[in-house]
Amino acid sequence: MRVTKRTNIAVQLLMYCAVNVDRLVTKAEIAECCNLSENHLAQVINQLGRLKYLTTQRGRNGGMSLARSAADIRIGDVFRDVEGAVPVVECFADADNSCTLVSACRLRLALADAAQAFYASLDDITLDSLVCGNTDLVGLLQPVSCTR
Repeated sequence: MRVTKRTNIAVQLLMYCAVNVDRLVTKAEIAECCNLSENHLAQVINQLGRLKYLTTQRGRNGGMSLARSAADIRIGDVFRDVEGAVPVVECFADADNSCTLVSACRLRLALADAAQAFYASLDDITLDSLVCGNTDLVGLLQPVSCTR
């Protein structure tokens, strides 16, 4: 299974917010620290806000923070919510499916099961477990170390 760029950005963004939980963080500082495009980041921030992972505040002193505790954010849920209905292989797509074997292919079922197992394994991981006690990650995601 391949993780989309959007999901990768979402997890980085959530980890950044979890490490800096005591304050509002800005799009610009996350983009600089994580070497991300502000345009891509803005799209993900918007999506995570709609999905109730982030609380955003507009204006001069605005920024964002986690909408709930990092212990309550399951990475499997984040992947499902952000990835949406991204097909694992062509035959999972309703549109643009040109596979002639789809009606008899057992691999399709095996891949569907594998995708579910992938998400299920991520359900055991919380955002808190990714950042808590991870001093190397905390060091990388502190604003002081993000000046490049």
